[in-house]
Amino acid sequence: MKVSPRIVTILVLLLVVVVAPLFFSSSYHFRVGSLVLMNTIAVMGIMILTGFVGQISLGHAGFIGIGAYSCALAPKLIGLPVFMSAILGAVISAVIAWVVGRPILRLRGYYLSVATLGFGILVSMVLTNESWLTGGPDGMEVPNFALRGWLGDIGIQLSNAQFWYAFSAIIMLLGAIVALNLQYSATGRALRALHDSEVAAATIGVDVARYKLKGFVISAVYASFAGSLLAMQNRYVTPDLSSFMHSIEIVTMAVLGGAASVLGALFGSTILTALPQVLTFLQEYEQIALGLIMMLVMIFLPNGVLPSLIRLVRGRA
Repeated sequence: MKVSPRIVTILVLLLVVVVAPLFFSSSYHFRVGSLVLMNTIAVMGIMILTGFVGQISLGHAGFIGIGAYSCALAPKLIGLPVFMSAILGAVISAVIAWVVGRPILRLRGYYLSVATLGFGILVSMVLTNESWLTGGPDGMEVPNFALRGWLGDIGIQLSNAQFWYAFSAIIMLLGAIVALNLQYSATGRALRALHDSEVAAATIGVDVARYKLKGFVISAVYASFAGSLLAMQNRYVTPDLSSFMHSIEIVTMAVLGGAASVLGALFGSTILTALPQVLTFLQEYEQIALGLIMMLVMIFLPNGVLPSLIRLVRGRA
C-alpha cells in the first residue's frame, strides 16, 4: 500500500523532534533545539511564498517583529493574555500583509524584493524610534506565559527549556500539517502553477493577483507566530527581531534546506541555527567559516542540501 507523501513527512518530523532530545545533555541544548523549531516555523512561511508562489521577500522579519511585540504590548495596553496576544499578532500581520501585499505584489523580480525590503526596514525603524511605546533600541519585557482555566492560573517558567522545546515542537508540527495540506490542495496547486509561469497559470484560469496575495498573507502569519514564540520564550523583545539581517537569515535557511520542502525548512533551520554554535571555537573566524560553508553549498548543491541529498540517494538506488 502506497503511503501519502504528507503522512511520511509528518512522521519524519515527529520522529526527529522525539529522538533529538535523547542527544541533549543540558538545558542549553533544549534552548537551541527550540530556537531551531521556531525558526522552522518562519522558514515554512518563506517556503510557501518562495517555494510555492515563486516570490522572494527580504522583509519578512518585519512580521516576526510584529508578532513578537504583540506579545509585549497587548498584555500591557489591553490586558490580553500572552497566548491570545500571539493570535492577535497573527491577525494584525495578516491584515498588514493583505494591505501591503496588494500594491507591492504587482511588482516582479528584484523590484518586489526591494519593496519587501522597504517594508521590513520601515517596521524596524518604527520599533526602534517609537520608544514611548516599544522601549526603543533597548526593547521591552514580555509578561510571563500562563494557562488560564478551571485549574486557575498556572504560570509557566520560561526558563524551563524542556517545556519550550515541546511547545515549539507542537506548534511546528501543526504548521507543517497546514503547509502540507495546502501543498496538496487545489489552492496549493494554483500557487505552484504561479511558480512555474504566471502567464501559463493565468491562461488556465488562475487568478494570479489573488493567489499571490494569499501566499503572502499565509507566510506572514507563519512569521508572526514564530516571532511570538521567540518573545514568549525570551521574555524580552528588541527591534533586532525585525532587522534586515534576520530577514536574510530566514531566507537563507529556506534556500539551504530546499525552498519548496517542509523537511527542508527544518533542515535549513537546523544548519543555520546550530552551526554557529559548533563554530564558536573558531572565535573571530566564525563568520568567515560560516559564509564559506554557505557559498560551497550554493555552488555544489543549488537546489538545497536536503533535496540534493535525496536526489543523490535515489540516483544510486
